[in-house]
Amino acid sequence: MGKAKSLKDKLWGAAVLKTSFALRDGLESTAFRSIYPGVLRDLGVEDAAVDAYIAANREAVEKAARGSVGDTGE
Repeated sequence: MGKAKSLKDKLWGAAVLKTSFALRDGLESTAFRSIYPGVLRDLGVEDAAVDAYIAANREAVEKAARGSVGDTGE
């Protein structure tokens, strides 16, 4: 069994997912509305916490959401 993810890692993953849709004007898409709530549930994080994480780390999150290789959110 793998190592448990830290809260930072969970927020990073959800933030990159949400931002990738946002950059493509896809927050209202069926795909996003189908996937994102389950991701939040599975990771045990709230949307407000993801939004706060995005606000605090916008440049790195957007870079990762655009598919830049090697970004770990550090």
